[in-house]
Amino acid sequence: MIERQLWHPLIAGIHLRDDPVAVELLGQALVLWREPGHEGAAGLVHAWADRCPHRGARLSLGRVLNHLHGARLECPYHGWQFAGEVAARQGHGEPVAVGRSVHVPAAPAFEPPAAHCVEVFEAQERHGLVWVRLERADRSVVPAALCEPPLFDAWNDPVWRQVLCGPYEVGTSAPRLVENFLDLSHFGFVHEGWLGARSHAQVETGRVDESPEGVKARECKAWQPRAYAGAEDGAWIAYRYDVPHPFAAILRKDAAEGDPVSNAIALFIRPDGPEACTAWFTMATLGDLSDDEELREFQNAVFAQDRPVVESQQPKRLPIGKDGPVGEVHGPADRMSSAYRRYLARLGMSLGVC
Repeated sequence: MIERQLWHPLIAGIHLRDDPVAVELLGQALVLWREPGHEGAAGLVHAWADRCPHRGARLSLGRVLNHLHGARLECPYHGWQFAGEVAARQGHGEPVAVGRSVHVPAAPAFEPPAAHCVEVFEAQERHGLVWVRLERADRSVVPAALCEPPLFDAWNDPVWRQVLCGPYEVGTSAPRLVENFLDLSHFGFVHEGWLGARSHAQVETGRVDESPEGVKARECKAWQPRAYAGAEDGAWIAYRYDVPHPFAAILRKDAAEGDPVSNAIALFIRPDGPEACTAWFTMATLGDLSDDEELREFQNAVFAQDRPVVESQQPKRLPIGKDGPVGEVHGPADRMSSAYRRYLARLGMSLGVC
């Protein structure tokens, strides 16, 4: 299952602080926890199986310890302690593997063997989110671009202002939500008066390029009466799209000449099952005078228009096979979404598609 070899966003980094958090990914119960930081810096994040190897209690009910020999996660049942990144065995100085038991309160002199450990998964922070993958990538199956979380350069550029919106829990598959994000032609109907107008429904699909690294579209255009939170007048907006990951998409939109505002928005999705997902929009802006809360309110309002429509689509799983149970017809404005479906088929995706 290729999905287990991909990086997925689980929660916003700001929501992982002092206490461990329980999350599920592709049927795997996980505990996320953060080591205490130093000098104002955020500490390292961990993703472990949410099960103590001693008696099976959920480690997410435990607590994080800032121990002299390194951060530890304590089980809520019997207080067993498991090593973080910079842990050393008590009384020795020897480093121990991440996730290994380092202290059993009921038998303080006992030195737990290496087999007394929690299952550990890879975790890292990118674009304001905590990302996890359950299995290392098989390079013969997974393209090199998918061996790391998707790139979003504007989020790391200090010139751009960054705002994280979400999470949004949605009753449809992750691919359906990505395809909605790539679709310009629904603006005049779903987002009439905001991102589009029925009287200006025509769009320019531009140039679509497909490669093993993903899908790109350039020179796309749509007329929008209110392309961003602070806009007052309508304009033709130029769009650039990138799909660097099966469950992620990035757009960059530049307004007409003379308009000072540019926006880059990335959609990152956690698949919660074949017909459910959780999404975040990470926004980077240049020249927008709206404050962060106004930007979030604008994004919330736009997504509130999308939600009932995408949740109404049948089937909830995206049809990508020629002989699928439900066929769908395509129009000239569907070039990007058709390319996205071919990308999923090339990867051999199974989750959220039919």
